[in-house]
Amino acid sequence: MSPARTHRGVGFFAGFAIVALLLAGVVSYFADSSPDGLDSVTQDGCTTVQTAEGERLQGSCLAQDAREHPLEKGPLAGYAVGGDEGLTGVAGVLGVLATLAVAGGVFWLLRRRRAPDDPESRT
Repeated sequence: MSPARTHRGVGFFAGFAIVALLLAGVVSYFADSSPDGLDSVTQDGCTTVQTAEGERLQGSCLAQDAREHPLEKGPLAGYAVGGDEGLTGVAGVLGVLATLAVAGGVFWLLRRRRAPDDPESRT
C-alpha cells in the first residue's frame, strides 16, 4: 500500500472520529428527555402518577412488568454522567470513544495480513 493511500485512510478516519465526537458532544444536548420510541410504545395504555416512592404507572401496559436494569445506577446511566443531566454531551463523547475503541480493536484483530513476499503487499 502506498504512503499516499495510507495517509488518506488515516486522514479519513481521523476526520470521521472528529465529526462523530463533535456531533456526540453537541447534538446530545438537544436530545429529547421524553421517553424514546420503545419506552413510549411500552407505556401505551398507562398513565404516570407521582407517589411517595416516586413515579408509578397506572393502567394496563407492557411497561408495568419492567424491572430495573442492573446498570441503572451506573456512571453513564440515563445518558448522563453520574446522574447529572447537564453532562449529556460528555456522556455522548464517552460513548463515541468507547464505540470507536471497540470497533477499532475488532477491525485491528480482523484485518487481513499479507505475507512479506506477497506481490499484492508491494502495491
